[in-house]
Amino acid sequence: MNAKEYLSRALWLDQRINNKLEQLETLRTLAMKVGANLTEEKVSGGNNTKSHMESTIVKIVDLEKEINEDIDRLVDIKADIMETISRVDDPISQIILEMRYVNGKGWDEIARGLKYNDRSVFKIHSRALKEIAKIRKEGSKVQ
Repeated sequence: MNAKEYLSRALWLDQRINNKLEQLETLRTLAMKVGANLTEEKVSGGNNTKSHMESTIVKIVDLEKEINEDIDRLVDIKADIMETISRVDDPISQIILEMRYVNGKGWDEIARGLKYNDRSVFKIHSRALKEIAKIRKEGSKVQ
């Protein structure tokens, strides 16, 4: 895994969490619709509504558990990334890496926030990625 992939792990996991949160909202909406139908009288026998609602609730609980596990993993990954970034010598490089890979900010927002032009940010970022690769390579030799 190269430096950029290593740093991007948090962004990808954060996006997956957001996708799961959207799925959770959809399931909750579905559960409310299923729940609203419980007051209607059924002409034929069977308990399909209850089993469908139970199934939806089980899916909600399972997805909530998955999301919580992903959030725990995200916190650990961000802590690991922050520790690695803190080993970069240049403070501006650290800030750019944190803004990009920990806070998920776009390049324009980073450039505006630092009052740099885009090209300068890209150049610093490129140097910082090389330093991260070097730090990770040295770290793997120690272990």
